[in-house]
Amino acid sequence: MSETTSAPLPVICLAGPTGSGKTAAALAMARVLDGEVVNADSRQVYADFPLITAQPSPEERACCPHHLYGFLPTENKISAGRWAEAATNQVRDILARGKTPLLVGGTGLYFQALLRGMAQIPPVDQQLTAQLTARVEAEGAPRLHAELRACDPAYAAKIHPNDRQRIIRALEVCQSTGRPFTWWHSNSMSTPPCAGPLLTLNATLEWLEPRLARRLDLMLEHGALDEARAAMRLYADPAAPGWSGIGCAEALAHLQGRLSLHDCRQQWLHNTRAYAKRQLTWFRARPEAVWLPPDKPLAVVEAAQRFWQSVRQP
Repeated sequence: MSETTSAPLPVICLAGPTGSGKTAAALAMARVLDGEVVNADSRQVYADFPLITAQPSPEERACCPHHLYGFLPTENKISAGRWAEAATNQVRDILARGKTPLLVGGTGLYFQALLRGMAQIPPVDQQLTAQLTARVEAEGAPRLHAELRACDPAYAAKIHPNDRQRIIRALEVCQSTGRPFTWWHSNSMSTPPCAGPLLTLNATLEWLEPRLARRLDLMLEHGALDEARAAMRLYADPAAPGWSGIGCAEALAHLQGRLSLHDCRQQWLHNTRAYAKRQLTWFRARPEAVWLPPDKPLAVVEAAQRFWQSVRQP
């Protein structure tokens, strides 16, 4: 992402773990602040999985404009830098229309790229990327995740052992530069393109667990496996980036006969809970996070209003 030389663009960011009610709070903000929603979730960019990745429904999208949802094919990958560039362009357009940009999602690195800047990492030799990709295919992602724990334990703790894309990226940076991925994010950052509050829904795991289980059952009831089956007809390779998302990987394993339906559901729920735990850990380490209750959209709206009024005062 190119470094900006102008003042950061004002935005309102709404974060939180999966299943914490971000969509409802975002729509409440959009109504009061005449806002437009920009996706800040790395799984919700994929076109083939609107249900499995819990993208806003057509009815929810009809309430206000939504951007950067479901635009990427399953076979394509996306980086935080590419997302931040696209999101910044959307923010600029929204502001030009006199609207309020609302960045909504659960991917911490996306918010970091937007509000704190991107690590200025030198280009990596594509041969190294190809070698690591081949090793993941041959040895499995957990084997390389173990190597990542040895060279960059802080980053390894943040990602799932089956997250092929992030494991490869972190290892290739470590091996090509001699420095851990986390070092670059602490010592070589670009100017942030945007500024604003990181409103964060303070949902505990105990509060989330029954809601995540109910949401998963509703996904299965409403056709999550049919959605995955349709995607599999186009992209059956489990290494395709879109399949790396929680729910997508488990559904594919079931459809390919590698998991029973019972084990698919159990593994999907287990991985969702683990992901929510990692998200909470990440956001709790952010001093800029403004913690708000997950079931009170009005509190989110009031916090957003206070910031937006201060920005818009003459």
